[in-house]
Amino acid sequence: MMPGQRLLTEVAAALRGGAVMVQYRDKISTVSERLHQAEGLQAICQEAGVPLIINDDPKLAHQVGAAGVHLGQTDTSLADARALLGDKAIIGATCHGSLALAEKAVAASADYLAFGRFYPSGTKPGAFPADPKILGQARRWDLPLVAIGGITAENGGPLIEAGADCLAVVGGLFGEGDTEKRARQLSELIRQHHLAAD
Repeated sequence: MMPGQRLLTEVAAALRGGAVMVQYRDKISTVSERLHQAEGLQAICQEAGVPLIINDDPKLAHQVGAAGVHLGQTDTSLADARALLGDKAIIGATCHGSLALAEKAVAASADYLAFGRFYPSGTKPGAFPADPKILGQARRWDLPLVAIGGITAENGGPLIEAGADCLAVVGGLFGEGDTEKRARQLSELIRQHHLAAD
């Protein structure tokens, strides 16, 4: 976990590099620290015109006026999050490698589906691996699909080709020394794929 000011500086660099969404995920800080960091991120994201999504915490998302929340399988229900945040909120769901979980999320009005981990991950080392084929299979629901887990500019291409609309990146973005440059590489990877697909 990055210290507060470094977190804001690095996220600002990612936004300059083309990041189209920011998710705040913090499992260890105090309630007041998380509120302070989320408020700072919301200000940066608002200025950039990019949605901030809060991981696992609809109340914090509501408190700072974030665009939405991302929910895992053991978190608040999508229905409860929707009731708190409203119809315009962006609510995503982790589906691991399971179409059954995805189907449940769709039935609960999820706005996007996240699958993974696809590669070994420093942030989720114990997560079960997922087969990239699930991304193509999940296209049936016509919702944005997010790929998660150990993704970099070097290994993200096959996941986009398999059906991912977005790549959730942590270590491959913030752990490489030049966040803005890495964000540009990832943005270009996605842009080139969409150009080839048109």
